[in-house]
Amino acid sequence: MAPPIPLLAVRGSDGTSLLCGPPGCEQHSAFQRDSRISRCVTFSRDGTLFGWCNGQSVSVVKSSDGSIVTTLDLPKTALLAFSPLSSVLVTWQPYSKSQDCPQGEANLQLWELPSGRLIKALYQKKVDSWCPSWSEDEHIAVRSVNNELHFFEKNDFNTIANKLHMQKVSDFALSPGGQPSKVAVYVPGSKGAPSFVRLYQYPVLGGPTAALANKSFFKADRVTMQWNKKASAVLVTASTEVDKTGASYYGEQTLHYLAVNGETALVQLLKNGPIYDVSWSPNSTEFCVVYGFMPAKATIFNLKCDPVFDFGTGPRNAAYYSPQGHILVLAGFGNLRGQMEVWDVKKYKQVSKPQAPDATHFSWCPDGEHVVTATCSPRLRVSNGYKIWHYTGSVLHKWDVASGSELWEVRWQPFPDGSFPERAIKYQAAPSELGSTQATPTQAYRPPALRHLPATPSSKLHEEEPPQNMRPGVSGEKNLSKTALKNQRKREAKKAAKQEAKPEPEPPSNPAPVRNSQSEPTCGDPEMDKKIKNVKKKLKAIEELKDQQASGKVLQKNQLEKIQKEEQLLKELEELQLGQ
Repeated sequence: MAPPIPLLAVRGSDGTSLLCGPPGCEQHSAFQRDSRISRCVTFSRDGTLFGWCNGQSVSVVKSSDGSIVTTLDLPKTALLAFSPLSSVLVTWQPYSKSQDCPQGEANLQLWELPSGRLIKALYQKKVDSWCPSWSEDEHIAVRSVNNELHFFEKNDFNTIANKLHMQKVSDFALSPGGQPSKVAVYVPGSKGAPSFVRLYQYPVLGGPTAALANKSFFKADRVTMQWNKKASAVLVTASTEVDKTGASYYGEQTLHYLAVNGETALVQLLKNGPIYDVSWSPNSTEFCVVYGFMPAKATIFNLKCDPVFDFGTGPRNAAYYSPQGHILVLAGFGNLRGQMEVWDVKKYKQVSKPQAPDATHFSWCPDGEHVVTATCSPRLRVSNGYKIWHYTGSVLHKWDVASGSELWEVRWQPFPDGSFPERAIKYQAAPSELGSTQATPTQAYRPPALRHLPATPSSKLHEEEPPQNMRPGVSGEKNLSKTALKNQRKREAKKAAKQEAKPEPEPPSNPAPVRNSQSEPTCGDPEMDKKIKNVKKKLKAIEELKDQQASGKVLQKNQLEKIQKEEQLLKELEELQLGQ
């Protein structure tokens, strides 16, 4: 059976459309374009339902044939969401008071589907964490109310089944998947005490030994918590608003790891600077971090928080795994030029390097073959439009808004896991009439005073670091460096033995002192001895650098250049010793 074709929802000043997905992106025949301005659009978790609010009512239709499921008279609705099994529709509108209702209206409403019956109306003043979080089977739902967590079971929102009492729970994240459900909670530090994140397994929420894992840390005004797909570990990015050292206007960030088996760690990053993005691989066994002052580094870590592969440096601030986890895109959007690096993460080989300038949105199509990039308002009010790409860098479809119009949002229709099997990765660009937009190499800025001189590596503003495999025993370069180190030691041992055997076997009646690597040379030339000592000192430093490289440390460019001079120094030492 042929795989399904994902839909693409497009919302803008000209209305809301549903398009049949890549590569053609033609209007969905079963969906009549709504020309009224929509405040929000969303799909259900499995993609079977589509909902939107057009300023007059909230409508829910079936994605397949466009048939109406329910319509609600809610003109002020600003946000929509479906529960995981599509049995509940959640609507939120801004909280407001009036003379008729001084307490304000309950602005968070839960509706039963498909009947459209109101299950519960609740107060939710803040837009942060506005929607309840459900487990995948909808057995439990969680809300944050007045700095504590309220748990509801089987969509009964009239009865609080359980509570998590702690001092000022600021944020939480419910684990994906089914039972048993886990929850990560964040409590900010106060009065000199550290902030902390704890993991609990529902329904065991109380007592000193209830927590599965606990991680305390300072320097945290806010955190972002991300579960992996298997719900076995959480990554916590802790951020401060201000960097007190003055090194960055992004504030300071640290990355922490917590596992449900109790293991915790601080992820040691290989470069100073901000953490731009953290992304779990869909296989749940590794994650990618984009970090460091520009040009930023990107590194894949395993569950021991050890670096597995380093992508070197480049103009990037985001990482996106394909839904199947076989491709990783490193991109630089926002204040960067929109360069995308597409990597095969099994072979650690670059597939393509297209460029999407002015893009404000990127997302993978569920088929793992296509991506969409878009320039949307209000982030950027000019050149609005979207492009559909094949991951090999070809632009398959392009759409620009008409003059005077704006594009606000594009969103793929989601599908259940396993709907699209992983395909073999292609390295040749997919055929396209629109071609590709491979990034052109740019030259570094050179001051006018240096432009008449030939370009040298030292004239670069930033030193670029190449990609390298960090897994011990995998990279050929590292194996070679260990072998070279062993051979070097053998050569030095042979030379030392030669030096000791150099004096005549039968010394004269007044023997001269025996010459070896530690004693003064018989020639009595202090200048020659000084040269030999300096060369040996340099070789010893190279040996130490090779040991560091073999242990997995990333060396600087000048250190790598020192290692390259080893053969030259060995020849120089041999000539000096023969000349004694």
